[in-house]
Amino acid sequence: MSRLLICPPDFFGIEYEINPWMRLSNRVDHEQAVKQWHGLMRVFEHDVGVTLERMTPVAGLPDLVFTANAGIVVDRTAVVSRFRYPERQREEAHFEGWFRDHGYEVVTLDKELYFEGAGDLLGFPDCWFGGYRQRSDIRAFPFLSERFHREIIPLELVDARFYHLDTCFCPLSGGDLLYFPPAFDCYGQIAIAERVPPERRLSVPEDEALKFACNAVCVGKHVVLPSGCPTTERMLRAKGYSTHPVPLDEFMKSGGSAKCLTLALD
Repeated sequence: MSRLLICPPDFFGIEYEINPWMRLSNRVDHEQAVKQWHGLMRVFEHDVGVTLERMTPVAGLPDLVFTANAGIVVDRTAVVSRFRYPERQREEAHFEGWFRDHGYEVVTLDKELYFEGAGDLLGFPDCWFGGYRQRSDIRAFPFLSERFHREIIPLELVDARFYHLDTCFCPLSGGDLLYFPPAFDCYGQIAIAERVPPERRLSVPEDEALKFACNAVCVGKHVVLPSGCPTTERMLRAKGYSTHPVPLDEFMKSGGSAKCLTLALD
């Protein structure tokens, strides 16, 4: 993973409530959010060595900053998201436009087939996992599986606080998995256990899961994650990963962190 799609937080704020984290009364400190976002990008560029591709922010679309939800990219094909909530549906045209302008083959889903991109589709080289119930529709996964010739294992998200898969599930480059098991139903936990050996599963404590420890970005042996997760950092370092904690609490007010703010383009 060497290129990430990002969008500056010029218009980021909480203008509606569509997940348990978002409260209109919990205002974003915009100056601090901008500072935190640029700090995260400096880590990606200077410490991790990735290339950042920028979208133009749009007034009235405060969540456009969360580019993980733009869709998914495989080679030069982009499947654009279909958002469940009307508040985010206007983002679809901007994401689609960016992909088309940059030479991607764009695939769109039926409007009633909700799918929220890399926020709900993650995995390893041999199989992918798809999160559903809270935002994405389980019916999207057979289409994506056939389109990309990849097995997709559906995982039901049963805790509204973990409304996207990437808030509680982070595959790592070495075949390890950083995750919060109680976010999944019993079947989901069994499905994960069948695919990921116990020595590869890193179970995050609840207090750090609620600080978005799993909403991390892994590039090679580097893991960029929100600050305030010492237990998670110790587990990662014990597995040979270098950790890069970044303060992102302004974005957590809206239910996102490091992973939500990026989309892998390769």
